[in-house]
Amino acid sequence: MSKLAYIFPGQGSQYVGMGKDLFEKNSAAQELYKIADKILGFSLSKICFEGPESELKQTKNTQLAIFLHSVVLTKLLHYQDVVATAGHSLGEYSALVFAGAISFEDGLKLVRLRGELMQKTGEEQQGTMAAIIGLEPQVVGEVCCKAYPEGIVQSANYNSPGQVVISGSVNGVRKAMDIAKEYGAKLVKELVVSGAFHSPLMQSAREGLQQALATTPMQDARIPVYANVNAKPLQKAEKIRTLLVEQVTSAVRWEECSRNMITDGITSFVEVGPGKVLQGLIKRIDSSVEVRGIDTYADIEKSIPVSL
Repeated sequence: MSKLAYIFPGQGSQYVGMGKDLFEKNSAAQELYKIADKILGFSLSKICFEGPESELKQTKNTQLAIFLHSVVLTKLLHYQDVVATAGHSLGEYSALVFAGAISFEDGLKLVRLRGELMQKTGEEQQGTMAAIIGLEPQVVGEVCCKAYPEGIVQSANYNSPGQVVISGSVNGVRKAMDIAKEYGAKLVKELVVSGAFHSPLMQSAREGLQQALATTPMQDARIPVYANVNAKPLQKAEKIRTLLVEQVTSAVRWEECSRNMITDGITSFVEVGPGKVLQGLIKRIDSSVEVRGIDTYADIEKSIPVSL
C-alpha cells in the first residue's frame, strides 16, 4: 500500500509571482494572505506576487514568502492520507504547521523573526556557502577540517548523494573550495547567500530564536515530522522546540531524512511549495519512489481534490 509524505522547500525556491494564482482563484487562500499581511504589518502578498526580485530575495522576506506559499497550499489540499512530513531548513516550519505542532499565526511570527535574525547575523558576521559536488560526505568533512585553520567552515546541507553544501567564514569556505578541487570534486561553486547559514556564525540568530521558541505555544505533532538535525521522526512538542533551536547552527541532514522516511515505508513524496528542488533531490536519493510537486492552482486541480 502506498504511503504518502509531504515535503516542504526551503530558501532558494522563491520566484516573483508565487502564489498569485492561489490568491486569485480561491477565497480561503485569499483570506490567509490577508491575515498574513495584517499580522506582519506590511504587504508580503505584494512582494510575492509583484516583487521586485531584489526585495523577494532578502532573507527576511524570502523565508516568509516560501512558508506562506507552502502553508496556503496545504489548506487547499485533502491530506488525510499523509502519514509523515519533513521540510528542508525553513521548510521544517511549514511541516510543523501542517502537522499541527505550531499554529499558522505563531509559525508566521517565528519565521519572520528567524529570517530577520539570520539576515542581521549575516550582515554582522560576514560568511558564505558553497556547493561541493562529487565527494562523499566524510571526504567533505575532511576537507573542512583541513581548511579550518583559515577560518570557520563546516558541512551545512547533506542534500543528496554527492551533493554537500558547506558554510562558514569567507576565508574558511574559499580555502575548503580549493582543497575540494584537489580532492577531485566534480564541481565546486560558491553560492549567492546573505550569510553562513547552518554554521556557528549563526550563533546570535540561534540565541534570539531560542528566546522566542521558549514562549511559543506548541503541541505534539499529529504525524511524525522528520527533523533536519538528527533525521529522526519526532512528535513531542518539547523535542521539536529543542531541535528548532539547534537547527540554526546545525547541518540539514536531508539525504538521511529522506532515506529514513523511505525505510519507514514512505513510497510517495509530494513537494508542497514553490519550485522543484526537493523533487530533484529525492529522485537522486532513491529513484524507485514516486515524486511530484504542488506549486500552482493548476497543480492542485490536476492531482488532488481541492477543498473549496
